[in-house]
Amino acid sequence: MKKNVILVLIALLMMPLTSTAQDIFAKYSDNPDVTYVNIKPKMFQMLAKIDIDSDDPEAQEYLEMVNSITSLKTIITEKGGISSDIAAWVTSKASSLEELMEVKDDGSVIKFYVKEGKDTDHVQELLIFVNGISNQMKGSNVSINGEKRKFETVVVSLTGDINLNQISKLTKKMNIPGGEHLKDKKK
Repeated sequence: MKKNVILVLIALLMMPLTSTAQDIFAKYSDNPDVTYVNIKPKMFQMLAKIDIDSDDPEAQEYLEMVNSITSLKTIITEKGGISSDIAAWVTSKASSLEELMEVKDDGSVIKFYVKEGKDTDHVQELLIFVNGISNQMKGSNVSINGEKRKFETVVVSLTGDINLNQISKLTKKMNIPGGEHLKDKKK
């Protein structure tokens, strides 16, 4: 009995730590050392209402994909401490997700994770984690608000009723390494 009480007390003491670790996006949303993007559901609803050519099957596919997304959040940073924190958060979140694939190249690591959806072609969440991206972008800096930045770590969370076949096409068009393999996901 005493052992159970101690375990409950430990669990209660750790709750603030786990709730802090739950949402890395909220933690860094106002941090000047990150580029933060959070596209709200209303934006996706507005995009879904755009008048497109109904004869264009590719445009129809993109419209269907946009209509199925409820949230897109991204954090990009070059700061080592923030990168480490993001990596730790991804590791803790990964326990509730399925890793689809990992790509390692010249010190860069790209990982794709998903949360199971209604069938093998759909997921509730797609989490993409890229670390060491500066190794791939040697000598190239991106200007954000007039400030030159190099990227070290990127994390993207996409939620909704996401069709992996459509995401695969989009990542292929955007030239995201490994994206074309999303359509090959098997549970």
